[in-house]
Order: sequence, then structure tokens, then C-alpha cells
Amino acid sequence: MMPQHPELLWAQRSSNATAEKNVVYLTVNLPDIKESSLKFGLSETSLQFSATAGDLSKGIDEKEYAFELDFFKEIDATESTKHLNSRSLYLVLRKKVMEEEYWPRLTKEKVRNSHIKTDFSKWVDEDEQDGEAAAADDEDMSAMGGMGGMPGMGGMPGMGGMPGMGGMPGMGGMGGMPGMEGLDFEKMMAQMGSASGSDAGPSGVDDDGNDSDDDGPPPLEEAEPAK
Repeated sequence: MMPQHPELLWAQRSSNATAEKNVVYLTVNLPDIKESSLKFGLSETSLQFSATAGDLSKGIDEKEYAFELDFFKEIDATESTKHLNSRSLYLVLRKKVMEEEYWPRLTKEKVRNSHIKTDFSKWVDEDEQDGEAAAADDEDMSAMGGMGGMPGMGGMPGMGGMPGMGGMPGMGGMGGMPGMEGLDFEKMMAQMGSASGSDAGPSGVDDDGNDSDDDGPPPLEEAEPAK
């Protein structure tokens, strides 16, 4: 009978400065490996594994398992470690090339292997290692800030008493900005008066390209007390 392929779980870290953080975590997820039967070969480019696993006392038949794989890039075999327990064989493989970029996959060949799966308990996204994820979130929130302030200008603190603010031309991209009191409001009110007395044109179109702002202020003035 042909040996079966055990399930492999993998995760990784990358670093161009710290070798201990530039590793691949690989777990041969196979309970009750018979240590006496284990054959394990690790080189800079590949891994070979074969063993018998099972426990007749638990009603688990003993079966033969084996696999071979070539790594996406070289590892430092002498700095890599392994640990065998009753649940699995756990490996920490030191990547030979120190770089910030993650390996795109575990194996050299770009072929899907149903036995190789992501170890989500150990996985950390590449951009979370250096704070890029947080920066990206900040950028997304910044982009949404202007959008969030557009529909409910009348209900925002310090702006509820200013009638007609929701439909003022040019306010679409300024929603949610602090420090809009005083002279700025007077200028915007003057612009509004100028726009309302002119024919339809660029001054009557909001940032979203909607030319219905001419009818916007009166309904918003009437809706303010309801809030």
C-alpha cells in the first residue's frame, strides 16, 4: 500500500535584519508518530519525511506516511529546529536569504497541493510586521472622512445652528473638518448667495457631480428642527 501524505500546516515571518524573525513554521500535523520509524531529511533546498503513525491501544490503525518537497527558496538547515510530540512534528526553518518580502508559497513548484494549508494560528500578514496595515487603515479612514460628513452636516457638534449648510456648494469634500466657524462660514454664505443668483454651471455642481444643490438648502433648513 502506498504511504499517505500527512497534512502540512505552514506560516512564516520575514526580516532583513533579525535572523530569528526570518523563518518558516512548518507542522506535520500527524498524531502518534512512532519515533523509531521516523526518517527525516532536511537540506537547504528540500525536506523528506516518512514515518509510521497510529496507536492500536486507542483503536487507531498504524499507517505509513511520507512526502518530499522542495522549498521556494533555500533555508539554513543547521539553524533550523524540530520538535516531535504526540500530536505532530513541529519545524522552525530558518530562511537563508534575509529579506522583508514573504515567500509567495512554501514550495518551489507553483502547483496546488491539497495537503499543504495555512497555519492561521501562527500566521501574521506581511504588512502587519512593520505597521503598514495601520497606515493603510488610516488612509482609508481619511478617505472616508469627507464622505462621512456630507449627509449629516446639520447634526454635527457646533454646526447644528447653521441653516443651509448641507447644500452649500463646495462643502462635499470638507465634511467633518474642524475649525469651520467664523469668517469661513461668512465666505461660504457669500459664495452660496452668488451661486444661487447665477445660471446653472460649475458653481452649482457639488463634488459628486450632482447639480441638484440648487434645491438642497430649503429642505435641509426645514429638516433641522426635527433633529
